[in-house]
Formats: sequence, structure tokens, C-alpha cells
Amino acid sequence: MKTVILAGGFGTRLSEETTVLPKPMVEIGGMPILWHIMKMYSSHGFNEFIICLGYKGYIIKEFFMNYYMMQSDMKIDLKDNSIEVLNNNVEPWKITLVDTGQDTMTGGRIKRVQKYVENETFLLTYGDGVSDVDFNKLLEFHKAQDTYATLTAVQPPGRYGAFNFDHESDLITNFREKPRGDSAWINGGFFVLEPEIFDYIELDSSVWEREPMENLAKENKLSAYKHDHFWQSMDSLRDKNVLEEIWDSGNPPWKTW
Repeated sequence: MKTVILAGGFGTRLSEETTVLPKPMVEIGGMPILWHIMKMYSSHGFNEFIICLGYKGYIIKEFFMNYYMMQSDMKIDLKDNSIEVLNNNVEPWKITLVDTGQDTMTGGRIKRVQKYVENETFLLTYGDGVSDVDFNKLLEFHKAQDTYATLTAVQPPGRYGAFNFDHESDLITNFREKPRGDSAWINGGFFVLEPEIFDYIELDSSVWEREPMENLAKENKLSAYKHDHFWQSMDSLRDKNVLEEIWDSGNPPWKTW
């Protein structure tokens, strides 16, 4: 089964890094977050990827063109101009890199890779979030639904303390330091999709999270798989630093490989 990764956005909220790199190539623990995401899927047996490129997509192409050599021991004979690969530790990945346009929106990028997805169920995610979600359980859940799309619902890490108080006495009656998600569920960005979803996308300017998903929901063709464990996106420099700290702790929850 193929996994489509949206990796073409500008990443403007992470401009400290994305002026020179596309957002999926921003590193966590010395490797691009895109690599972390692919390792997550690979650890569950999904090794075929379609990567939707856009902003500075050539950097992602260069990374994978050189990845085999970077992960291999080799012997180089300069006089004979020959290279012998002694051993390698590369993953069994098959990667299709598709230029989906500099300014194309998320729905348009998905539409542009339709011919590579073919008429099959497929997985979809963004190039900037990690989780310990079990993709096989997600797929199993999706198969049990009569829907064209399943999203992973998550509760993001809380950032502020929350409390309830008595409006008459102004006394706080309940306090929770940074409650996760503030009891709200959001789109966690890990999808299982049927090929019928392509009928809901029309133009390059289509935003997947707007009309396509809204119309799927109206027709009862969008289901939610609740994941109440680790999830973290990398929307800002603060988020990147949080992920670095978690990685440096030696036990990052998304490291399922």
C-alpha cells in the first residue's frame, strides 16, 4: 500500500529554518523530519512512498539520490574512478518524487499524484508531524467503516494552564496545568483514503482540509480514528525545539523502529 506525503509547502511559520530548506527537511536528531515520518510508516510494513514536492523540492530529490551512499560503507579508488559498496543499511523503500507545483494547495497536490496512487486504498500524511499511532490499527479501523476517508483524531499537547472559577466569588474551583487538547479533538494528519476522494478535488487551488473534507463529512463519508497517545506537529521553532528535546531524551515515542 502506498503512502502519500505532502512535502511541498513553504513552512512560513518556521522561517528560521525554511529560508534555506523545505520544511520536511528540517532536522530532528540530525535527520530530516521527513525521514522520521517514513521510518514510522516503514516500521509498520509500509515501504512505498509518493512524495509531493513543491517549495525547494530539489533538496528532497538530492537527499534521496544520495541516501544510498550516505548509508553505506564504501571503498573508493580514485585512480580507477571506481566505487565499491561494502555494505549498506538502507531501508527497503520505493520512493516516487513528484513535482506538484510551487503554489499548489494540499488538495491539488493530492489530485496531481492520482495516476501514481492508481485505483487503490492509500495512506496520506503531512511532512511535518510525528506520532506513535499504529498504522495497521488505523487501516483496520478504516476498513470497518463505510467511508471514503478516515482521519486520525488527536488531542494536541496543552500550552497553557486551564481552570474553572466561580463567577460570583471569583474563586478557582478547578485547575489543570496544560491539559492535553483542552478536551478538543483535532485532525492529526494521518489518513486512510479510498480513490473515490479524488472526485472531491477539482483544482490546484483546492485545499484538502476545506471543501473536499467538508463535503465528505456532509455525506457521512469521513470517519475519525481516535488516537490518545503521543502526537506532535512541527509548526514553529518552538515545536522543533520540543521535538529535539524529546529525541535527545533517548526515548522518543514516535521511534517505533
